[in-house]
Amino acid sequence: MTSPDHELARERSHHDACRAALIRMTEDVAEQVVTGEDVAASGADAEALGYHLRSRAKEMGEQPPGPLFFGRLDREDGQIHHIGRRRIAEHPAAPPLVVDWRAPVSRAYYQAGAHDPQGVLRRRRFGWAPNSAGATEDLTALEDELLADGGGGTVSALVTGEIERPRVGPMRDIAATIQPEQDDLVRSEPAASLCVQGAPGTGKTAVGLHRAAYLLYTHPQRIRRSGLLVLGPHRAFLSYIAEVLPSLGETGIRQATLDEEIARHQVRAEDDEAAARVKHDARMAGLLHRALYGRVDAAPAEDLAVPDGSYHWRLPAAELAAIVSAVREEAPPYATGRERVRARVVRALQLRAERRSGPMGAAWARRIERARPVTAFLDRCWPRTTPEEVLTEVLTDPAGPALEGGLTDASGPALAGGGFTGAELAAIRWARPPRSYRSARWTAADLVLLDELAGLIERPESYGHVVVDEAQDLSPMQCRAIARRTEFGSLTVLGDLAQGTTPWAARDWHEQLAHLGKPGTPVVPLTLGYRVPAAIVDLANRLLPLLGADVPAGRSVRRDGEVTVHRTTDLATGAREAVRAALAAEGSVGVVTADHLVDAVAEEVKGYGERVTVLPATVVKGLEFDHVVVVEPAAIMAAEARGANRLYVVLTRAVSRLALVHERELPEFLAPTPRTAR
Repeated sequence: MTSPDHELARERSHHDACRAALIRMTEDVAEQVVTGEDVAASGADAEALGYHLRSRAKEMGEQPPGPLFFGRLDREDGQIHHIGRRRIAEHPAAPPLVVDWRAPVSRAYYQAGAHDPQGVLRRRRFGWAPNSAGATEDLTALEDELLADGGGGTVSALVTGEIERPRVGPMRDIAATIQPEQDDLVRSEPAASLCVQGAPGTGKTAVGLHRAAYLLYTHPQRIRRSGLLVLGPHRAFLSYIAEVLPSLGETGIRQATLDEEIARHQVRAEDDEAAARVKHDARMAGLLHRALYGRVDAAPAEDLAVPDGSYHWRLPAAELAAIVSAVREEAPPYATGRERVRARVVRALQLRAERRSGPMGAAWARRIERARPVTAFLDRCWPRTTPEEVLTEVLTDPAGPALEGGLTDASGPALAGGGFTGAELAAIRWARPPRSYRSARWTAADLVLLDELAGLIERPESYGHVVVDEAQDLSPMQCRAIARRTEFGSLTVLGDLAQGTTPWAARDWHEQLAHLGKPGTPVVPLTLGYRVPAAIVDLANRLLPLLGADVPAGRSVRRDGEVTVHRTTDLATGAREAVRAALAAEGSVGVVTADHLVDAVAEEVKGYGERVTVLPATVVKGLEFDHVVVVEPAAIMAAEARGANRLYVVLTRAVSRLALVHERELPEFLAPTPRTAR
């Protein structure tokens, strides 16, 4: 049996060979860019080949530094596979020195166990120095599981150490520590949509990002051709996850907020809550549809006469009405419908002309379709319009498009045609309408409505796949905006109903998935946490009965962690003392409080260095810190209607230690003083 030191030396030598091979791969790609375009058969071929080679060279050049492998499989058939974040080989036809973690052969690394060895004799994990840039000497440890003889099954010390390592900087990938239930989701059917209901710390965001990387690996042409989009709740979250996909070898992926994705204008105004609730309601889709298609006149009052030299071709009003009605029934996008009416009118005129004068060519048809009477008819029966023009008219007079039969009672009961109450329509009506839509001051909710109208006028391009995180906070109208972008693609939906904090937050995944255009999508719960220690999870679970969400309680594999409570007579002093105590240990420190207290708290703890971040409770969703100091929990809970959900989010941002600093009485569920686990 070889000694551990000898095995470590052999693995370091293999890493050196991998590094040399990767350098050669990068140099070869760069050389191909220079020579590849010259051997193409045509200009178009040269352009396509050059783009492909330049993209590959760019991808290779953007690979972040780091260890080249994190695991190894020794199989019963004698094969040995090192597992890493990308494939590395001496040349394309040679056996790989490192196998991509997404390759089929790598799956046994995550799934094999004593109950099902899957042909694996030994699984080896490697320990690297924290934040290693990939220097060979940073390979400091290895750990073996012997599976073929029924061994294994114990908790890996290296995996535990990696999971519990202090969180400094942006989110890291979890390719080295993916657990079997997470791997099942990552490798799930590529063409199907998936919804992950994940308790805090279960790795749902990481699962979504790794699934995106897996889809790009298994279906590169289809996904890259249509594009892959990652939607996050806010910019801070996107900055936090920005390095995960590049670390997995995938670059050039669009990561955005939904507001950025649908932005047609700058947000220059803000709705009150009553108006925002109505604008985000699913009923607005029907109102906007009626407002847009209400412009269509399916009963033209007069015949159409089109001059053609000395002759006039004529279509009677009844035939025109039949054309418009038939197109209207087909329900195409509005702009497509207008052109479809034009084409059918021209075709009807052409049939008349050909019966009288013989075949008419394409030039004749083009001249007729541009004829002034035809365009004038279209402008009357199916006029051009813009989303801004339609929405301006809706917000100036919501009751107009809201009903077809008029108000039955403007003070409150549901309206006969639109399903809105008079109070709801009044909430979205502009008090001072702009002179025109060009001078309108749009709100964030208005941009969602403009996107709905834009989708009715001309459908947007569909992405091949969209990953949407914190999906429980999306309104029905926001969901519809995403559905339009995944009409021909699939979705990975990530969220936690218990963490819903918006006024329209979902309480049921099946209804939310219907709004997202993917009814019937399976909902898979993740309840076993790897990020948040049990002491913190147990505390947060006390909130579940208050959150209005039917979700299972979270659990944690981590038995470390610490929860402390500090009663103070001065919040500033209490916050400073808690931050100083947090800085005595390794890792990042997040200080979180109610939005209206942020400035005062930030002033008191400034000067403690880059490890400390002060944030309002409304922007911490999706983030994590080693130590979280929650200043005045009662203020967070009282600040909004779903304050209990917001506090649940705040408490579960800590991955090692949680400190509660309070001057006011704690919310009832936090009393008596929580237990402390070390």
